[in-house]
Amino acid sequence: MSQLFSPFKLGPVTLPNRIVVAPMCQYSAVDGTPGDWHVQHWMQLGMSGAGLVMVEATGVEPIGRISHACLGIYSDENETAIARILAAARKVSPDGTKYGIQIAHAGRKGSTHVPWKGGKWLASGENPWQTAAPSAVPFSDGGPPPAALDAAGMKRVTDAFCQAAKRALRAGFEVIELHSAHGYLLHEFVSPLSNLRTDTYGGTPENRLRFPMEVARAVREVVPRTAVLGARITGTDWADGGLTADDAVAHAAALKAAGFDYVCVTGGGVVPNMKIALGPGYQVPFAAKVRAETGIATRAVGLIAEPAQAEEIIASGKADMVALARAFLDDPRWPWHAAEKLGASVPVPPQYARAAAAQWPGAAMVRPKPA
Repeated sequence: MSQLFSPFKLGPVTLPNRIVVAPMCQYSAVDGTPGDWHVQHWMQLGMSGAGLVMVEATGVEPIGRISHACLGIYSDENETAIARILAAARKVSPDGTKYGIQIAHAGRKGSTHVPWKGGKWLASGENPWQTAAPSAVPFSDGGPPPAALDAAGMKRVTDAFCQAAKRALRAGFEVIELHSAHGYLLHEFVSPLSNLRTDTYGGTPENRLRFPMEVARAVREVVPRTAVLGARITGTDWADGGLTADDAVAHAAALKAAGFDYVCVTGGGVVPNMKIALGPGYQVPFAAKVRAETGIATRAVGLIAEPAQAEEIIASGKADMVALARAFLDDPRWPWHAAEKLGASVPVPPQYARAAAAQWPGAAMVRPKPA
C-alpha cells in the first residue's frame, strides 16, 4: 500500500493523504483582496486530490505584504472575498480535502514590484511604504533601510497576526500556518544575519527566537484546538554564519512546547547571496532531522517532483507530509498521476473521470509507466 496516499492525523484533523500544495504567492490581489485569478487557482488546486491545500503567504497588515498585489487578510473586504472563494473551491474538492492559509509579514523584503515586473524596490512615485525589521539593515546593498521595530511596533505586529488568524478561521480554513522562513519578518528575527539587536530580542539564539515565539504563543491563544496550527521554519540560511539545522530543531521544539501541531522545514531567503546545494529533495534532510529529534509532525519541501521520490520520503520516515509547489503549477493533476503510478487512488470529479487511465487509452501515451 502506498504510504504517500495513506491518511494522516494532523492535530485535530485527518488528512486523506500526505500530499500538500505548498503556499505560492500569486501577486494578483487588489489591496489584499483576491479576485478572479484566485477563483480558478484555488478551485483547480482543490480538485487535485491533494490532502491539504495551503493558500499563499497572506499579509497580516498592509505593510506586511511583499508587493501591492499580494494577498492580505487585514480587512473585512479581504476576509469576505477569501471566504467566498474558499467556499467555491470546496464545492469542487474531494470530500476530506483540507484548506490552510499561511499568515505572514514580509518585513524588510516588502515594498517591491511583482516578480514579472522585475521585483525591484518601489520608487518614490510608486506608493512605497516604510518596511519593518528587527534591525535597520537593508536586505540588499542599496536597498531601502527598514525601521527597527520597537516595543509598540512588535505589539502591533503580534496583534495583526492574531487578528489575521481569527479572520482566517471565520473564513473557513482548518489550518493556520505562521510564516517564519524565506527571509520575512519572523525569520529576520531568528537569523543572526538580519537580527543585529543588542536588547533582549537579539544576540543569543534564545533571544533571537523570543519575538517569533511571542507571536506564536499569542496566536495559539486565539486559535482553538479544533483547528490545526503550524509554522514554516528555516532549516538553513544557506549562508555562512546563518541558521543551521540545529537551530531548526530548537525552533521546532519550542513550537511543539507551545502547542503547535506541525512544522514545514524550508530554507534560505534571508540574504541575497546564498550558496544553495540544489538538487532533488535538497531540503528533505533538514525535515528529517527535525522530525527525528523533536517528534513534531513534519512537512518536507524542496524539489520534490516524482511520485516515487515523494513515496520514499514518507515510507522511510523522513517526513510525515510532502509539499509540492511548482510541480502543481506544471501539473495541477499531479496526485491523480501519482496515484496511477503508485497503485493508489484519489477521487476524480465525475465530469473528468473519462480522462482517467482506466477509461482513456490515451493516458498510456501521455503518461507512460516507468520501465
